[in-house]
Amino acid sequence: MPPDDTKRRAARETIDILDEISTLLNTHLDRQSLSYCVSLIENGVSPEALANVIRELRAQSGQLETKA
Repeated sequence: MPPDDTKRRAARETIDILDEISTLLNTHLDRQSLSYCVSLIENGVSPEALANVIRELRAQSGQLETKA
Protein backbone atom coordinates (compact mmCIF):
# COMPACT_ATOMS: atom_id res chain seq x y z
CA MET A 1 0.00 0.00 0.00
CA PRO A 2 1.45 3.44 -0.92
CA PRO A 3 2.55 5.65 1.99
CA ASP A 4 -0.07 8.32 1.17
CA ASP A 5 -2.87 5.75 1.40
CA THR A 6 -1.52 4.52 4.72
CA LYS A 7 -1.44 8.07 6.09
CA ARG A 8 -4.98 8.78 4.86
CA ARG A 9 -6.27 5.57 6.39
CA ALA A 10 -4.59 6.35 9.72
CA ALA A 11 -6.00 9.89 9.69
CA ARG A 12 -9.48 8.58 8.91
CA GLU A 13 -9.27 6.02 11.72
CA THR A 14 -8.13 8.73 14.13
CA ILE A 15 -11.07 10.96 13.21
CA ASP A 16 -13.43 7.96 13.51
CA ILE A 17 -12.21 7.33 17.05
CA LEU A 18 -12.36 11.02 17.98
CA ASP A 19 -15.86 11.24 16.53
CA GLU A 20 -16.98 8.35 18.74
CA ILE A 21 -15.42 9.97 21.81
CA SER A 22 -16.96 13.32 20.84
CA THR A 23 -20.39 11.70 20.58
CA LEU A 24 -20.02 9.99 23.96
CA LEU A 25 -19.01 13.30 25.56
CA ASN A 26 -21.75 15.29 23.79
CA THR A 27 -19.30 17.86 22.45
CA HIS A 28 -21.55 18.63 19.46
CA LEU A 29 -18.50 18.80 17.19
CA ASP A 30 -18.95 17.29 13.74
CA ARG A 31 -16.24 15.31 11.96
CA GLN A 32 -15.02 18.33 10.02
CA SER A 33 -14.74 20.44 13.17
CA LEU A 34 -12.84 17.63 14.89
CA SER A 35 -10.53 17.41 11.91
CA TYR A 36 -9.83 21.15 12.11
CA CYS A 37 -9.15 20.87 15.83
CA VAL A 38 -6.70 18.00 15.32
CA SER A 39 -4.93 19.96 12.59
CA LEU A 40 -4.65 23.04 14.79
CA ILE A 41 -3.27 21.01 17.69
CA GLU A 42 -0.80 19.23 15.40
CA ASN A 43 0.40 22.67 14.29
CA GLY A 44 1.10 23.84 17.83
CA VAL A 45 -2.15 25.33 19.11
CA SER A 46 -2.68 24.68 22.81
CA PRO A 47 -5.57 22.21 23.32
CA GLU A 48 -6.70 24.16 26.39
CA ALA A 49 -6.69 27.44 24.48
CA LEU A 50 -8.63 25.81 21.63
CA ALA A 51 -11.22 24.44 24.07
CA ASN A 52 -11.58 27.90 25.62
CA VAL A 53 -12.12 29.49 22.20
CA ILE A 54 -14.77 26.91 21.31
CA ARG A 55 -16.57 27.52 24.62
CA GLU A 56 -16.43 31.29 24.11
CA LEU A 57 -17.76 31.04 20.56
CA ARG A 58 -20.62 28.85 21.74
CA ALA A 59 -21.44 31.31 24.53
CA GLN A 60 -21.48 34.20 22.07
CA SER A 61 -23.58 32.20 19.64
CA GLY A 62 -26.07 31.44 22.42
CA GLN A 63 -26.28 35.13 23.29
CA LEU A 64 -27.00 36.00 19.67
CA GLU A 65 -29.76 33.38 19.50
CA THR A 66 -31.49 34.73 22.61
CA LYS A 67 -31.40 38.28 21.21
CA ALA A 68 -32.95 37.26 17.88
